[in-house]
Amino acid sequence: MPKKTVAEFKVEWIQVLDENGKCDEALAPKLSEAELKKLYELMVLTRAFDEKAFKLQRQGRLGTYAQCLGQEASQVGAAFAMKNEDWLFPTYRDHGASIARGIPIAKLFQYWGGDERGNAIPEEINNLPVAIPVGTQALHATGFGMAMNIMKKKSVGVTFFGDGASSTGDVQIAMNFAGVFNAPVVFVCENNQYAISVPKKKQTNSQTIAQKAIAHGINGIQVDGNDVLAVYSAAKKAVEEARSGKGPTLIECLTYRLGEHTTADDSKKYRSESEVQEWRKKDPIARYEKFLAGKGLWNEEYAKKAAEEASAKVESAVSEYEKIPLPSPGEFFDYVYAKPTQEISEQKKEFLESLK
Repeated sequence: MPKKTVAEFKVEWIQVLDENGKCDEALAPKLSEAELKKLYELMVLTRAFDEKAFKLQRQGRLGTYAQCLGQEASQVGAAFAMKNEDWLFPTYRDHGASIARGIPIAKLFQYWGGDERGNAIPEEINNLPVAIPVGTQALHATGFGMAMNIMKKKSVGVTFFGDGASSTGDVQIAMNFAGVFNAPVVFVCENNQYAISVPKKKQTNSQTIAQKAIAHGINGIQVDGNDVLAVYSAAKKAVEEARSGKGPTLIECLTYRLGEHTTADDSKKYRSESEVQEWRKKDPIARYEKFLAGKGLWNEEYAKKAAEEASAKVESAVSEYEKIPLPSPGEFFDYVYAKPTQEISEQKKEFLESLK
């Protein structure tokens, strides 16, 4: 029998800013000075929230929390490319994307404080609640995209997941259906190098995650996930193509989780401090500051002002969150469905009667 050959494939790589903040002007997106500064301020606000949430957890004022330290560019860059009518399907780590989409920070604290009402998304924001199960939100995004086609609407679903989730059946099925039905979906994989404690090389033999798109007949691209301009450029193109009917895209953002998997984790057991320090040198915010400084848009005074404004917003949100009255017994039944089913109503009644 003659040997079968596999067609050669290539994965496109995009980097606009190198690690020293030097810009490849040929690839740079067309953004105004105000938009360039907005990207910076959103990343600074995301980090301020993340650092405060971590401290609150250590003080016993929040529950288990998943940091996004080091992944601000991947999240803010992709979310910034979305329009208001598009929908976000986030994971438990995508605080930057949620903040960029306008989710009140007090609600984020409320959710991580153990109050499910924090997942009640304001009507004017097209986000779905945080998905804790690994990879299930990708299915929701594809289903949403298929529905948009049926309804002949132009909204795009953008979903995030990690490198570990890319190996789950849910994500693979979601990409397969998206390809078959040409659903307007953008899959953003934040490859932060670890699926909890398992490094990428031990959970997939695929050289890149972006190439997994090939099997599903969709577009695949790999970007420097610590380069906010590269992520924005790739996401903007992907969202526009999805909206115009050119098909879904898988974007692999090559980044790194500088913090623990969650506050219940101890990453020293599975990765070296030297590895973490090497990635700290690629800090997405520091890199972007160098770029902005080169354009005359950043200096120490501006950085101090941005940090102070971010801190004030976060502290105000903490105060608001801690003044929220506790939910009444049985209230959690009200958030299972938009309209309670008979079974849920009976369970709520039985539960409340058991408290008497």
